[in-house]
Amino acid sequence: MSELENSQLTAFNIIAAVGTARSCYISAIDAAAQGRFDEAGRNMKEGRDAFEQGHEAHAGLLTEAARGEKVEMDLLLTHAEDQLMSAEAFGILAERFITLYHKMFDQKQNTEDHAV
Repeated sequence: MSELENSQLTAFNIIAAVGTARSCYISAIDAAAQGRFDEAGRNMKEGRDAFEQGHEAHAGLLTEAARGEKVEMDLLLTHAEDQLMSAEAFGILAERFITLYHKMFDQKQNTEDHAV
């Protein structure tokens, strides 16, 4: 396999993994918005696991470059790195949204408990 083919295969692996992660993070936010926090937690775990796969693939390329091996940088790999960073940001934001939704649901529950 050529260096370019190896780089492209790794890029596709990164894109697939972090795309899954981002979808899981969005599902986690949606679940939390409806008060389904156990489901949100499962989605976050699935997202973190998928993200880790993409991150490991990316780290492999960094290791190759650090060893002085040539890593072909092209539009596809640039896109993969962009998607990796995007998924990481979604994960961070999803955690914040879930925390916020938790607080909102707890506050609503406390208000309803005092109203009765």
